[in-house]
Amino acid sequence: MTNPLSRRRSERGLTLIEMIVSIVIISIAVIGVLGVMTYTSARSADPMVTQQAVYIARSYLEGIRLHNFSDPAQVETYTGPEAGENRASYDDIFDYNGLSEPPTDQDGTLINGLGGYTVAVTVVRDGNLGPSGTMVPNTAAAKITVEVKYGSMVDFTLVGYRTNY
Repeated sequence: MTNPLSRRRSERGLTLIEMIVSIVIISIAVIGVLGVMTYTSARSADPMVTQQAVYIARSYLEGIRLHNFSDPAQVETYTGPEAGENRASYDDIFDYNGLSEPPTDQDGTLINGLGGYTVAVTVVRDGNLGPSGTMVPNTAAAKITVEVKYGSMVDFTLVGYRTNY
């Protein structure tokens, strides 16, 4: 025959303290998992924003490099657009120097969905195209820097060169 006291000890359930401790441990684990999920979902758009900044910078750089090196009218200032010029009438790469705007097309029309970005362009004469950045005499070259920002999340800079060939 089995002892009734030993049978009660084996059927014993959880005490109130054990239940509270297990609830606290499970709550801490759930809070940790939810915190990771919240962080991941909040940052899930970062790669898209970065890729858009890269494409915007590439588009501006290629568009600028397609223009003439110097002004066809031979009235070059190398500092920015001549008086009366706007984005649609830029005729050389130096007209883009100092440009700061949200992403627009060549006519200056804002591109839908990209209003949160800012594009800044700098174009300077630079003849340091030789080995290890040494100066190459009589080289007509320009360094084009396109910087794209999206709030505090993205700050992307793309640099290219254009020579007077």
